[in-house]
Amino acid sequence: MDWYLMVWRKYAEFSGRSRRKEYWMFVLFNFLAILALAALGGVGIAISEDYGGFLFVPLGIYVLAVIIPSLSVAVRRFHDIGKSGWMILLFFALGFIPIVGFIAAVIQIVMLCQDSDPGVNQYGPNPKFPEQAAGMFAGSAGFTTMELGAQPQPLTGENSSVFCKGCGEKIMDGSSFCSRCGTHI
Repeated sequence: MDWYLMVWRKYAEFSGRSRRKEYWMFVLFNFLAILALAALGGVGIAISEDYGGFLFVPLGIYVLAVIIPSLSVAVRRFHDIGKSGWMILLFFALGFIPIVGFIAAVIQIVMLCQDSDPGVNQYGPNPKFPEQAAGMFAGSAGFTTMELGAQPQPLTGENSSVFCKGCGEKIMDGSSFCSRCGTHI
């Protein structure tokens, strides 16, 4: 439930990154809420055909209210995998073409299921590992990050440049994390 409420707290925040769990929990709770509100409307129709349709009003209000948070969490999810949020508009436009729309929907779901880009990308730090964001700043001053056991790297001498064992990226300034793949040094 916290993941669902987190999206509502970031109502119209289109910058930054969102984890898979945040996105898919929001989608799950939206599905359950829409299902419950539709069932309420169906019960209203079953009870009274004349006035029972008014019980569909909460469903309509909820669907309208959830449009902006749904778009913002989807944009942040695309940012998390290193893609532009404008791709949602592209997938929406492709959805109007019959066969291409189906293929685009499958591609969009696959992209939304991908794991986060490791480390920091152009949209911000990885939300899965928030200590890496602190490591970017603390590591450059020679401090260890959040007591993770990493020792400050010497900034001078023969070990002034360290290489990541995961991707081979050159690590400078005594950082404790690789900025390319997010590996703890």
